[in-house]
Amino acid sequence: MSAWELPTTVEVARQTFAIRSDFRAVLDALAALADPELTQQEQYMACLQILYPRWRDLPDLNDALQAAFIFINNGKDEESRSPLPRLVDWGQDAPIIAPAVDKVLGYSCRRCNYLHWWEFLGAFYGIGDGLFAQVVNIRSKQAKGKKLEKSELEFARENARLIKIRAPESAEDKAEKERLLEMLGL
Repeated sequence: MSAWELPTTVEVARQTFAIRSDFRAVLDALAALADPELTQQEQYMACLQILYPRWRDLPDLNDALQAAFIFINNGKDEESRSPLPRLVDWGQDAPIIAPAVDKVLGYSCRRCNYLHWWEFLGAFYGIGDGLFAQVVNIRSKQAKGKKLEKSELEFARENARLIKIRAPESAEDKAEKERLLEMLGL
């Protein structure tokens, strides 16, 4: 495969398997991998089931997972990266990521029938100025302990819900919330 081609298959145990390459499938797989209600094994299985149409035929699940991770990582195997602060939450940030990606692409990614994950990533990496870039910049400065400019502080105060990455709600938290609402008759 040349550097200009977009893969729709991956190698698993020396066999070729189709992989769902549309950006929505990959985002669904990433959401499954971050789901706090699933064990790590369940997260991995959900990822495989989402990304591989023939997941039951996979000869080696560990190899399939590794191939999926390389595909998600734009074809790069970068296991030895140092952990970076989490600056993006694909689910939470979707309402501000999509318009920024659309601006780069020149069309709506949400309305198109198919957009390869790597094309989506390319557009994502090409996001320049705008709301999403401002939010990520503030998150980055906060994560590194850097001082925010006066205008950034004001923006962060006025848009705290955009800036703070919310931890996913656990099953226990949901149950407690439902119990309290029930007690209040709501």
